[in-house]
Amino acid sequence: MSTRAGIVVTGTEVLSGWIADKNGPWVAQRLLELGVDVAHLTVCGDRPDDLRAQLDFLATQGVDLIVTTGGLGPTADDLTVATVAEFASRPVARDAAMAQTIEGVIRSWRRYPEADTLPSSTVAAIEKQALVPEGAEAIPPTGTAPGVAVPASDGRPAVLVLPGPPRELQSMWPTALATTAVSEALRNRVPAILETIRAYGLSEPDLAVSLADAEKSVAGFDSLEVTTCMRGGELEISTQFAASDAPAYDALASFLLDRHSDRIYSTDGRAVDDLLIERLAGRTIVTAESCTGGLVAARLTDRPGSSTYVLGGVISYSNDVKTGAIDVPADTIAEHGAVSEQVAVAMADGVAARLNADVAVSTTGIAGPGGAVPGKPVGTVWIGVAVAGRDTFAVTRQFPGDRQQVRELSVAAALHLVVDALG
Repeated sequence: MSTRAGIVVTGTEVLSGWIADKNGPWVAQRLLELGVDVAHLTVCGDRPDDLRAQLDFLATQGVDLIVTTGGLGPTADDLTVATVAEFASRPVARDAAMAQTIEGVIRSWRRYPEADTLPSSTVAAIEKQALVPEGAEAIPPTGTAPGVAVPASDGRPAVLVLPGPPRELQSMWPTALATTAVSEALRNRVPAILETIRAYGLSEPDLAVSLADAEKSVAGFDSLEVTTCMRGGELEISTQFAASDAPAYDALASFLLDRHSDRIYSTDGRAVDDLLIERLAGRTIVTAESCTGGLVAARLTDRPGSSTYVLGGVISYSNDVKTGAIDVPADTIAEHGAVSEQVAVAMADGVAARLNADVAVSTTGIAGPGGAVPGKPVGTVWIGVAVAGRDTFAVTRQFPGDRQQVRELSVAAALHLVVDALG
């Protein structure tokens, strides 16, 4: 039987949609990499009864480990530790060493002299966060909130309690895994392999047909756990399997490549960004963006070290900036319109010349919701690519969706066009 886990993300701000949940998916991915079957990922508000209901539910699902995130701060609504202690039937007690650690962190942040008496509210906050369920192991904090690892007992699964701020949670993760409670809960896990194939221009329905055919013809297909996700115009095909089932995965990957070699651009998990860096091979790149408003440049500079190949970019949103900053001829705009092949080409050539770059990519389009003209509906985008020593070209795409979707799809298309041009 596989090792199973459940994740409970606490926080009214997450439940209400004020902020996006970054912890749940991150923890789930880390557990999957360890060969743990993540059975449930739930979100609840900062209410003890609701958290207790989630814990009770997961305990009935046969999970070996529950991971909670959030609710570990000094305020009155931070009640995760108390609720978990009640769930595990363990009284809480003051951890003197942890109280000292938290005080040290607070003094370093606020620069209290060692001899100064801390404000009573700060002392109360320290004491609250230093309460640990009996028999549990406190996990040193990155911020002021320590984590807690509660051993399994009396039919209850082990519980790993981690803070809500993603940076704190992620930095504490290795220490949390090394606790006795978590190590014991995961001792029977079977390490899994996770492989990802990435495709561009392949629809989920077409892939579904291929996977149905593969199920009939690929030996060992049933041993593979295949999931698909369409994101930003790209289709990710992730497969998790035991090492002994690697031949079945290899057969599936070959099957998909035979069917969709013109759409699959990565079989080793690398993203288009990685391929772009590889194919630039020492060349520099710049952008000229209208409808994407700098999103292509932002994507290019997301990677550490991007300053070695990204020189800069121009957000040429208005026609005056197109003509004045990157030398797009005014008569070209007047004759063909700002959203046109001719302007996309001129934008790419102009920014490459102005910034002295080897490669340039341009975008000009109608992201909506307004702006459509006859022959150019919302979603019409022209993308230009200039590579030194070659003829500059532009292609048009018609993207579906709202303004945000059109812009996101335009960015993905621009990156893939550059990769193809450099290939």
